[in-house]
Amino acid sequence: MPPTVTAVASHESHAFSKDHRPSIRLLAGLGVEGDAHLGEYVKHRSRVAKDPTQPNLRQVHLIQSELLDELRAAGFSVEPGEMGENITTRDIDLLSLPTGAHLHIGGDAIVEVTGLRNPCRQLDGLQRGLMAAVLDRDDEGNFIRKAGIMGVVVSEGIVRPGDRIRAMPPSPPHRPLQPV
Repeated sequence: MPPTVTAVASHESHAFSKDHRPSIRLLAGLGVEGDAHLGEYVKHRSRVAKDPTQPNLRQVHLIQSELLDELRAAGFSVEPGEMGENITTRDIDLLSLPTGAHLHIGGDAIVEVTGLRNPCRQLDGLQRGLMAAVLDRDDEGNFIRKAGIMGVVVSEGIVRPGDRIRAMPPSPPHRPLQPV
């Protein structure tokens, strides 16, 4: 199956979970219209406290629905939007994308991948043990963050469930994703 959007969500305040929407509008250089994280400069409260003039590299949060499937199989009850993501995807390995990859979503929207979401303890407020469940180690013992990726909006557009996603890697050399 081609990579697709399975759900979209936003929330106007800094609530942890986001509300399901029939569609969201991505605004170039800003993020998701009507979302608390919309803006050119950082909106995450802990980052604003350190330096409010940092660029907002976390305008859009994407999570693979395969992670939600994995969490459900482990006994968690997690639905799209509950972990704060704006776009839930299927059939695209978001975590293996390089920094700078462009995700063409639907007809017009383009999101540039900036890095990994660094999961926070608020996940345990949603469900006990959830933070540990989205962290792992690879065969070499390296830390794996599975809570999705972050990006900035390069080209605006409407995004809806069912929209196709096409990933375009940047020119080499490719840089692996790091937390942002």
